[in-house]
Amino acid sequence: MSVFNPTEMPVEPDEARATLNYAIDIGVTFIDTADVYGRGSNEELVGSVLATRRAEVTVATKFGIVGDLHGTRRARGDRPYVRRCVDASLARLGTDVIDLYYLHRPDPDVPIEETVGAMAELVAAGKVRHLGLCEVTAGELRRAHEVHPIAAVQSEWSVWSRDVEADVVPAMAELGVGFVPYSPLGRGFLAGTVSARSLAAGDLRRALMPRYSDGNLATNLAAVRGIAAVAEQTGLTQAQVSLAWLKAKGRAFGLPVVPIPGTRRPAHVAQNLAATAVTLTAEQTAVLDDVSAAVAGERTRQPGWTSSSRKTHPTAREMAVTTRS
Repeated sequence: MSVFNPTEMPVEPDEARATLNYAIDIGVTFIDTADVYGRGSNEELVGSVLATRRAEVTVATKFGIVGDLHGTRRARGDRPYVRRCVDASLARLGTDVIDLYYLHRPDPDVPIEETVGAMAELVAAGKVRHLGLCEVTAGELRRAHEVHPIAAVQSEWSVWSRDVEADVVPAMAELGVGFVPYSPLGRGFLAGTVSARSLAAGDLRRALMPRYSDGNLATNLAAVRGIAAVAEQTGLTQAQVSLAWLKAKGRAFGLPVVPIPGTRRPAHVAQNLAATAVTLTAEQTAVLDDVSAAVAGERTRQPGWTSSSRKTHPTAREMAVTTRS
């Protein structure tokens, strides 16, 4: 399990470094970041920890999003951009090789074969060890895998986001690709930390994600009560139950699953790591399986930004969204 995917909540650098070091101390071996997180500052933060602990961890980073995760953004995957991005990430991370290098989103204007071909050149050059993709459809994954083996796919997958199970997960199991679920706790929703009172009017989740809107929030708070019920039954936290469900899904589909919960505090790192030892019963898993059917709202407002929405909008060319007025 990775330490965190710190993209949404601000945190002081010293606090973040302390959390990272604590995570490594207790056995976390996988750290996930991206060049777009903090416009490169997150990679620099991770690099400051790697300076003394590089041999203890596997490092994953991403490229391919131009702009701001919380503002205007688009995907880019042309060969010159790939080459420029990897060198910049290596410098910020302070390492000579990236263990797992992801395309953060497919570029609608560049065939995925071309982007992955450029990424494969990075492997040949010794700058990258393994290749990954984010939010790809099953068809995109198959096309990419023909160019170069894909080690992992990172997409949203959780108790309330299960669209990947229809096509993407079976394709991954067939090809021997590992799954790295981002937002496995629904950005706090599945951990029980979100309420109508806790979401400020200007919360970016309201702007970007229909599930957090006033029209859907009450429905979704009711939908996830099954998580609380299993947590009470088992004596686990809601976060641990949600992470254990992903472990069960991995077994069911026959592929390795390594969630990357966003974590700012050492106590939460320890709790999340403990979830790797939890095995839910078939009955408990079934209760959690029923949650997604009652969820209202799509994962994002942006057509083409997720694998499932790209299937709905296969000709979408514009992948930018503006959330600030």
